[in-house]
Amino acid sequence: MPHVVVKLWPGRNDEIKRNLAEKIAYVVSEELKVDIGDVSVGIEEVNRCDWGEQVYKKEIKDNENIYFKPDYEY
Repeated sequence: MPHVVVKLWPGRNDEIKRNLAEKIAYVVSEELKVDIGDVSVGIEEVNRCDWGEQVYKKEIKDNENIYFKPDYEY
């Protein structure tokens, strides 16, 4: 605990994804006052053509648990 999943379009290399995951883990650890060893971060790539159906409509739109919403709609 806690576990964070980042979904994004394909195209970033492993170094970029590792750096992002490390930065997210650090911020989560600091904000939630938990040991960084208790934080996990996953990165899932979703094709651009699938984003609307697989991510936006299922996980973002009308989800009251999204605390920072995007400016776009599908």
